[in-house]
Amino acid sequence: MAIPQERFYTEEDYEKLPENIHAELIDGKIYDQAAPSRRHQDILMELAGTIRDYIKAKGGKCKVYPAPFFVKLFEDGETHGITIVEPDISVICDRDKLTKRGCEGAPDWIIEIVSPGNASHDYIRKLALYEDAGVREYWIVNQEKKIILVYHLGQENFEVSHYTFGDNIKAGIFEDLSINFKELDLT
Repeated sequence: MAIPQERFYTEEDYEKLPENIHAELIDGKIYDQAAPSRRHQDILMELAGTIRDYIKAKGGKCKVYPAPFFVKLFEDGETHGITIVEPDISVICDRDKLTKRGCEGAPDWIIEIVSPGNASHDYIRKLALYEDAGVREYWIVNQEKKIILVYHLGQENFEVSHYTFGDNIKAGIFEDLSINFKELDLT
């Protein structure tokens, strides 16, 4: 009797997915992503707009991309297999990482907005991936609990700070950007 073999997907398999399917390819496994809620999209648009407006006002070179946006974190390697994610918000300051398809390499700042069905995906799996890839800052926004975990890449590992939707949060990758969650339109 043959032992069932686990299938490992390739970048070519990922590229063949229908356009209306949102999924991520992590270490050779496909993870489907459910359609986001209206509240999820409200948070995404408020944050992405605030960040984009800040960058434009400062004449900055960074670019902000909301999901769906292709980010290839890893090629096939010893630690990670091919890994393509679609973060809710990606901020890329090194424009050499931008390609026709999206971004190749770690964005400087990623924000994920937790959906009820994918909490462990953002809190565990993606946290480890983003740390290994060298993402400088990673925010996890939990819309149900109204909390934000902010991870800054230290010498080797992420260092975490905890905030609520009532706080003004300093973005670590920019000198003077703070996002006041009380002032965002999150109804």
